[in-house]
Amino acid sequence: MLVLGICGSPRKEKTSGVYKLVNTVLEATGLEYEFVHLRKKQISGCIACLGCVKDNVCKVEDDLQSLRDKIVEADAYVIGAPNYYSGINATTHAFLERWFQFRHQEGDILWGKLGVAVGVGGTAGHYPADEIEKFFLYNFVETVAKVPGQGAASCFSCGYGETCKVGIPYFLHGEGVKIGDDIIPDVSKQPEVMQTAVEAGKKLGQRLKEGHNRAQVTEKMQAVMMEKFEGSA
Repeated sequence: MLVLGICGSPRKEKTSGVYKLVNTVLEATGLEYEFVHLRKKQISGCIACLGCVKDNVCKVEDDLQSLRDKIVEADAYVIGAPNYYSGINATTHAFLERWFQFRHQEGDILWGKLGVAVGVGGTAGHYPADEIEKFFLYNFVETVAKVPGQGAASCFSCGYGETCKVGIPYFLHGEGVKIGDDIIPDVSKQPEVMQTAVEAGKKLGQRLKEGHNRAQVTEKMQAVMMEKFEGSA
């Protein structure tokens, strides 16, 4: 069994809360995994060309082509993204948009697989985690856990964080804020968040080791999707 981990953060591994949490989840599964960092990869969003309709293979030529087989072969996914405007960043969004290639003519390539959604934001990470869960749902992938965490907003390192009154440091700590290691959020220093990541990994690993029924998971997720559409009608 193989778990595919995706870090959608543009930050380097040492400074990315997303990377740290995705890595923690992967290690806790106790299973074989592959970890891909989308940093520096060139991935376009879906261009609606419909070139994938006949064979469920995207025709856009970029770095996603080399990742397609990994997506197909994986039994489960751990995908993480940073909070950009209460959503996910463009690279992660583009990566997930391109999963459209798997959906045509009742394409069941991803149906019934499992996933963990990871999100990190300057104040909270539930927005990107929720967004990833939505993409999972559209592909009938069950989200077995979500891991939100608080990371260091760019305002802490932009050079104006102590004086800018529309920045996260000011919002969190008020007038006269002084930026130091003691106030810069770091998921690795948040025991509850790290434990949530460990538990998510264990849960995902257990589900996979038990040999989950993809057909049953697919039916469950299809029912959730139908309810979602009926509720918006």
